[in-house]
Amino acid sequence: MRILHTMLRVGNLERSIRFYTDVLGMQILRRKDYPEGKFTLAFVGYQSETEGTVLELTHNWETDHYDLGTGFGHIAIEVDNAYEACEKVRNLGGRVKREAGPMKHGATVIAFIEDPDGYKIEFIQKKTA
Repeated sequence: MRILHTMLRVGNLERSIRFYTDVLGMQILRRKDYPEGKFTLAFVGYQSETEGTVLELTHNWETDHYDLGTGFGHIAIEVDNAYEACEKVRNLGGRVKREAGPMKHGATVIAFIEDPDGYKIEFIQKKTA
């Protein structure tokens, strides 16, 4: 068994695709409209679905906003340098919610950003030997 994808409901599909591809550097892997169900699925990721876990962005055509609720935590992405990753996100118009720095009670360097719908994304800086 392996994890295939995580699904996020998004209010504006084009805006979300731009964020995940332009700001975070993912690729759009596939996209399909379902006119009878009035929704579109777009899969984005850093590698093919056969090689790694991806994100499924679900856009219900008649819904432009979702309440995030309290159960979802965040998506974690490993980065070479969390400080530089935050600066890039900021320069591309993204929101940095917690600046890069050591995590509480530890030495791992982390940061948090938000996607256009408010989903939290944690940057975890790659450890050097």
